[in-house]
Amino acid sequence: MQKSRSTQPLISRRKLLGLTASAVMISATGFSISKRALAQVPELADVQALVFDVFGTVADWRGTIIQEGNQLNARKGYEVDWGEFADRWRSGYGPAMNQVRSGELPWTKLDDLHRMVLDELIVEFELTNLSEAEIQHLNEVWHRLAPWPDAIAGLARLREHYTTATLSNGNVSLLLNMAKNAGLPFDTILSAELSRHYKPDPEAYLKAAELFSLRPDQVMLVAAHPSDLRGAARAGLRTAYVHRPMERGPERPTVAPARDEFDLFADDFIDLAEQLGA
Repeated sequence: MQKSRSTQPLISRRKLLGLTASAVMISATGFSISKRALAQVPELADVQALVFDVFGTVADWRGTIIQEGNQLNARKGYEVDWGEFADRWRSGYGPAMNQVRSGELPWTKLDDLHRMVLDELIVEFELTNLSEAEIQHLNEVWHRLAPWPDAIAGLARLREHYTTATLSNGNVSLLLNMAKNAGLPFDTILSAELSRHYKPDPEAYLKAAELFSLRPDQVMLVAAHPSDLRGAARAGLRTAYVHRPMERGPERPTVAPARDEFDLFADDFIDLAEQLGA
């Protein structure tokens, strides 16, 4: 059965809602919001903003690290398995964030947590003869993540009907650099850094609604990670799961949650746009 699409005219464009000085704007031209024909999910008709997890949802962190790491192998003569390296790096920042949550560390932005984990991996994987400049460049690979093939086109469609923003544990400068480098058409950059609480703490999600002057249920988190979506749902946000089966590589395809656990289940951003009538 063909999905219904909105036939109602666009509301006149309005300027982007005022944010705190900490919220970095990518586009100051404003956005338009359409009245959406969502007969299949009428309870989502009030959703006005979509906020996106980034690592794994919008961008292919593992593939990017492998690609840049293999280039480093060629230059330095290393024989590093960069898939394993990427997995270890990614898995290390969760415990590092827990150190912040527990008070063992003061608020520490993700760039610095990534560097803490990287310094340990450099020793473990015997990455000798790296200068400080090279180490810093490697740590900033997270600023250069490549988007999934559907990300730019899907975001462009969704942005025509919704306010769109990142909502990642990445710090603002990381996310801004990544979005600009990849050409990701977000309206604005939001980050856990603005609330000084890492997801899935409720403060991270509620800060997004506060900054947009919206109720939590008028904001939808789009993510490829059920734990993130569950945190958003507990905070009162709407949720859309996007399946990224290759996030952790072909050897470990992602197992999808039940299709009815979240408000929407999408195969990619294009599918999400279709379901939302964008």
